[in-house]
Amino acid sequence: MNIDTRIILVNTTLPANIGSAARAMKTMGLTELVLVAPKLFPHFDASALASGASSVLTNARVVDTLEQAIADCQLVFGASARSRTIGLPQVDARTAGMAAYAQQQANAKVAFVFGREDRGLSNEELQLCHSHVFIPTDSEYGVLNVAAAVQVIAYEVRMAHLQQQGATENTMPVQLVPWDEELVSSEDMAQFYAHWQQTLEAVDFLDPDNPRQIMTRLKRLFGRTRLDRPEYNLLRGFCKRVLAMANGQNQRSM
Repeated sequence: MNIDTRIILVNTTLPANIGSAARAMKTMGLTELVLVAPKLFPHFDASALASGASSVLTNARVVDTLEQAIADCQLVFGASARSRTIGLPQVDARTAGMAAYAQQQANAKVAFVFGREDRGLSNEELQLCHSHVFIPTDSEYGVLNVAAAVQVIAYEVRMAHLQQQGATENTMPVQLVPWDEELVSSEDMAQFYAHWQQTLEAVDFLDPDNPRQIMTRLKRLFGRTRLDRPEYNLLRGFCKRVLAMANGQNQRSM
């Protein structure tokens, strides 16, 4: 079973962790690995720890930024063991696995993002994601190696696929509500947020010298909403119209 879920590792320091993550993916039927600015790759340690999953490493894509890694994705989960103050929706690994399956049935590209070994993902990187996924570990010691975290998430993604295909018994069914329109990618949403910021500045709603949390909250809002293509076009058209009116007013006042 080849499961079309992308695993993204950000700034991984130890090549062995890349190899172990590749092995964890392969055992669960996930094969798409993207590495964001790894410290050392390719490397002997990565190949050695991958064992029989060398094909995952061979086909791994290396990019410079997280934005590049998620550009074509419509649903992005950022993995973090720490609770944050940025207010992203939080889901456990099992719920995320089921959501990933449901969205893939609607032809959405789904990715799970894992951060650095020593400090995980930054708040700015998590803000590029739609949801914060966590693994409900024991409260006394909840530290997982990055490859172990990939294994748990990959397992939950696989179980969601098996459950829906009738390969397991005595499990609760997942209600699928397919989207009737194409979902918007992360690359498009980056342009969307830039357009909104430009518009808000043009009408003096957002002060670029003191932006406060306006764009952060808008990203959180639209991240929960998950825009489809008609909704996206509607809101981009609204921004375009507001900008045109603002520019006309500015010209008349000169």
